[in-house]
This record gives sequence, structure tokens and C-alpha cells, in this order.
Amino acid sequence: MAAFVLMGCTQEQQNKISRDIQNWTGTDGVLEFYAGDKLVRRFLKIDKLSTAMGTDDGKPRSYRFGYGVLDENLNMQADPGEKKVYFEISDFGSNYLFFENPR
Repeated sequence: MAAFVLMGCTQEQQNKISRDIQNWTGTDGVLEFYAGDKLVRRFLKIDKLSTAMGTDDGKPRSYRFGYGVLDENLNMQADPGEKKVYFEISDFGSNYLFFENPR
């Protein structure tokens, strides 16, 4: 039955359903920031990136935010002493890559 329901959905609706499921179950995301071709920051164990919404108007803002472990030594591991922090990403001029941790 679920397959028939998904077949009737547009690709965008299917993507939204997939994101909703992933947000509910969580994901082991990695967020990397680049200055040119050089990696300068990495956050690990991110469950999701959220788009900021306006308090009064409910419209999306031009940045995303989330929580993740700051990988200070860039070794792709959450080492002892590396803490979970809040971060924001501007939609303007930020060179970043978000992906699921393959390990």
C-alpha cells in the first residue's frame, strides 16, 4: 500500500517524506567548511540542519543552524574533549558540504 502512495507523489513530495523520516530517525551527518580548496572546520554527529524561520512572519531566513561536535583536529572522530556546539551557516558565500558519515 505504501508503495502505491509513494508512486502518486511527486519527486519533491517523496524527498520531503524521506527528509521527515530521516529527521525522525536521525542521521550521523558531517558538515565541512572550506576556504577555497582548504578544509578549515568540521562538525560531526549532526542529526539535522534546520532553516531558521522568522518569529513574527514565519518566513525562512537566510541561514541554517544545528548542533554538532567540533572536530578540532580534523581527524573525522569525536575525540575526548571535543564538545557539541551550536553553529549557524549563512546562505551567502559559505562554502560547505553536508553528508552522512560513511564510518
